[in-house]
Amino acid sequence: MSVMNVRRHHISTAALAAVAALGLGTLTACSSDSAAAGDGGTFDVVASFYPMAFLAEQIGGEHVSVTSLTEPGQEPHDLEISARQTARLEESDAALYLKGLQPSVDEAIGQSPVAVKIDAATLTSLEGHGAEADGHEEEHAEDEHGHEHAEEEHGHEHEHEDGKDPHVWLDPVKYAEVAEGVGKAFEKADPDHAADYRKNTAALVGRLNDLDEKFEAGLADRKNSVFITTHAAFGHLAERYGLTQEAISGLDPESEPSGARVKELQETAKADGVTTVFYETLVSDKTAKTLARDTGLGTDVLDPLEGITDASRGDDYFQVMEANLKALRTALGAK
Repeated sequence: MSVMNVRRHHISTAALAAVAALGLGTLTACSSDSAAAGDGGTFDVVASFYPMAFLAEQIGGEHVSVTSLTEPGQEPHDLEISARQTARLEESDAALYLKGLQPSVDEAIGQSPVAVKIDAATLTSLEGHGAEADGHEEEHAEDEHGHEHAEEEHGHEHEHEDGKDPHVWLDPVKYAEVAEGVGKAFEKADPDHAADYRKNTAALVGRLNDLDEKFEAGLADRKNSVFITTHAAFGHLAERYGLTQEAISGLDPESEPSGARVKELQETAKADGVTTVFYETLVSDKTAKTLARDTGLGTDVLDPLEGITDASRGDDYFQVMEANLKALRTALGAK
């Protein structure tokens, strides 16, 4: 199985300018009674789920009040917005979300009169991963022996609208690009605190670049590059560090794999020396543990960081990402 070799890079000045342009292009002026207009209150941000709320908190600091539409422990993909949340959204100064991950959030924000709408998907490049991008595009196609494949039961309901993978926060470089765009958006929407937003953004991007270096170094010397996980959330991370993600489900963590897909994963595990099947904290681990048992493999957690709970291996994004790196290093035989 071929492995993608991707050159690591920090964000260039030109890239930052492009990100800023994208971010500011999603904004409109705040209403006159908002915190951004200088009434002395906090800049009120509604975030769609944890990775967006974390950005808003880190960049906004003391000047921003952040509310997440997705409660801790709630699986975000199938979130349904309540009437109270819709009202909260309408009263906010800004909405920060990632279009393509949560359909009800996309709809609610699209219909909301909130003045500042920041779509994180416009602040970096999204790419196609999931089942189809991982080489399972043989739906209804014939294999080399002339046998027709049944359609794979991988869920693609939560792909970005153009078929791209929205899980960009699991790639520290792409997450840093999003952070830069969010910082520029906050600066424009709340200019009284622009200097602090700029300072906080630079600090966050620095930490994300450090995390990128840890992943690069930590995964450089490894025995194999293939890992199996519950759903296809780690495509951007895999591409960044030259790994190959094999997902039990597609981009939708609740979809059930077909029998053919399970058999394929068993064969992949044997052929590529896979040692571990990863499961998650917010969705059922039944299928992953069944596959591991039937294939004689171990299990461990690889957290897609869609929410922080008491079961998470850390209290915030950075702690959980470092736990993910440790788990990957063990599973891939990194020295």
